Amino acid sequence: MRLVQLSRESLHFPPPEMALREPNGLLAMGGDLSPARLLSAYQHGIFPWFSAGDPILWWSPDPRAVLLPDAFHLSRSMARFHRRSPYRVTMNQAFFDVVEGCATHRQEGTWITFEVKRAWQRLYELGHAHSIEVWQDGELAGGMYGMALGQIFCGESMFSRRENASKTALWVFCQHFVQHQGKLVDCQVLNPHTASLGAVEIPRVDYLQSLQTLAWQPVSAGCWRTQTLF
Repeated sequence: MRLVQLSRESLHFPPPEMALREPNGLLAMGGDLSPARLLSAYQHGIFPWFSAGDPILWWSPDPRAVLLPDAFHLSRSMARFHRRSPYRVTMNQAFFDVVEGCATHRQEGTWITFEVKRAWQRLYELGHAHSIEVWQDGELAGGMYGMALGQIFCGESMFSRRENASKTALWVFCQHFVQHQGKLVDCQVLNPHTASLGAVEIPRVDYLQSLQTLAWQPVSAGCWRTQTLF
């Protein structure tokens, strides 16, 4: 299959089924990171991932990594830690700082370039993107951010500066999301960290079917307001 070159004049994406098998899920290149294009991409099971200096690359891998929020795997050690947790967890209180933390706390480098940061800041200002912050003694210890699509939360990235901070962010968020009728957390591609927390791989077609239904079902009122979660 041929890699599709996107036009800046059109928000159209090729069907995810046209994505390459190697590298797994690579679908298209080009376009831009405007809010409208990003919303269209995520609504169709597509996300951007590229390195600084490279063209924008768009992906829809098969299989897809997802986490059912009520199936979060809370290990015994994490449960003990959480019972005596030193952390406070909030939502939407420091979005840009969380994105910055995700960009800078990666040994393998980052795809979260200035262009990506600016794009997600616009999504946040429009009410589509959200952050979960983990605080200790008034300092940001970790967090995560992503996009809300109805009863799906598309997790984009997470980071930790202190012990179990990103796990705490996801665990507390999953409890909150379930309480507000959230059904699915998109993890994009499975890695050892998300797998240890309960994420699994499902066929891309199953994810796309869930997306068609759940993305248009609302969560309950108050889910995304700025608030303290824990």
